[in-house]
Amino acid sequence: MFERFTDKGRKIIILAREEAERHQNDYLGTEHLVLAILRESDGIALMIIKKMGLSTEQIRLEIERNLPGGGTTMTFGEIPFSPRVKKVIEYGVEEARLLGHNHIGSEHLLLGLLREEEGIGGKILRSLGANLLTARQLTVTFLRKSAPRERDRKSNTPALDEFGRDLTQLAQEGQLDPVIGRADEIERVLQILSRRTKNNPVLIGESGVGKTAIVEGLAQRIVASEVPDNLLSRRVIALDLGSLVAGTKYRGQFEERLKVVMKEIVQAGNIIIFIDELHTLVGAGAAEGSIDASNMLKPALSRGEIQCIGATTLDEYRKHIEKDGALKRRFQPIHVQPPSIDETIRIIQGLRDRYEEHHGVEITEEAIVEAVKLSDRYITDRFLPDKAIDLIDETGSRAKLQTYALPTELKALEQELKKVSREKELAISLQNFEEAVKFREEEERLRKLLDESKREWKKNQEKNRPVILKDDVAYVVSKMTGIPLFKLEEEESSKLLLMEEFLHKRIVG
Repeated sequence: MFERFTDKGRKIIILAREEAERHQNDYLGTEHLVLAILRESDGIALMIIKKMGLSTEQIRLEIERNLPGGGTTMTFGEIPFSPRVKKVIEYGVEEARLLGHNHIGSEHLLLGLLREEEGIGGKILRSLGANLLTARQLTVTFLRKSAPRERDRKSNTPALDEFGRDLTQLAQEGQLDPVIGRADEIERVLQILSRRTKNNPVLIGESGVGKTAIVEGLAQRIVASEVPDNLLSRRVIALDLGSLVAGTKYRGQFEERLKVVMKEIVQAGNIIIFIDELHTLVGAGAAEGSIDASNMLKPALSRGEIQCIGATTLDEYRKHIEKDGALKRRFQPIHVQPPSIDETIRIIQGLRDRYEEHHGVEITEEAIVEAVKLSDRYITDRFLPDKAIDLIDETGSRAKLQTYALPTELKALEQELKKVSREKELAISLQNFEEAVKFREEEERLRKLLDESKREWKKNQEKNRPVILKDDVAYVVSKMTGIPLFKLEEEESSKLLLMEEFLHKRIVG
């Protein structure tokens, strides 16, 4: 049973038995597994628990409080596993398989504990803030350095790896932004992918409404095992048509590349390709005497050998795909509308942590609301949520840049230091060594004072992160659109007050 367990994985089981014996329990439960994980100080599971911000002392107290009293029956030999612990181990093995790991360590047992819903151990961890998806992402992060690098392993899809981007791998590594909302669209994608025939969805919507985010949300659901069984082992790979076409000067080169990629997809049998700007398939790689990418893919799509998710705008869909009846029949359209203002606010609230961490700032609630409302009103050539997210990003960038500027007092101190240095050099050149010594002492005093002041300033900068307010957002909108700041800040109420006066002037009778 434990052949694939690492030394630390086996040690967790041994320690858990010790905990069961110490508490005079006649079974090994999930609570004993948690206590064992807390005892294994250099195990990855404990690193993950600490990284999630959980207090090991609080976990221990909660477990001790919920442990049953000593057993009344005598147990000979090894203490048996409870049914829930057996389930935890099963889940741990499954998690290792989903993550592509050949071993089962303490980290996989922790994932199993968080997946098992009935055991005391998992319940206590979840109640204190542990999260399965976060733990899974941290597992990948911690193992990445010690495990063989993904690209160093022999891949069964080398051409696809070269011309594509594995979204499920990125989701495992926690490199994709969280997807807020869009549950209906993701469910529709899952329904179409699960069909027997014509199981290729195409997302149709304006640029910036979140079509790619829906596909990333699908990849995250696959990693979190929140999809039907037939999609659990799938890899979602974004195919870059531009890379495929690049450098194909001679006739037949593009077809050869695409044939190799298609062959790998068919042989792998678990790949869903995502093609952004699906309309570029029509005419891609076509040269005199050759066929384009769409005509090469059509037969494989119709036979169900390749599954594809496309994304395009409504205009491009009508212009390129609707006109090609055979290509249109292969895809099922899903119309993606821009989110409402309230939905966009929720999306940015979900992304706030990422942008705060990147820029080293604090983004207030009022700044988020202002960014959504101002971008919706004044940035008319783009769509939500993209334009509101870009506005928050740029406002954070501006706030970060402002923190690099030294305060006036420190700049004055630098100027004074330069002046004293020049006077010292002048005294030396005039061989006035007594004056030079005085200037050197003053120079050393000022340099020491400047260094200490800079250290203190930097320490304060790290402690007191810049706070982004609604005025900061309005300033950036003003710069982006050219609309004067006072016009943006004019309240709706004042506009209504002026409207009556304006109407009196314009309307007679």
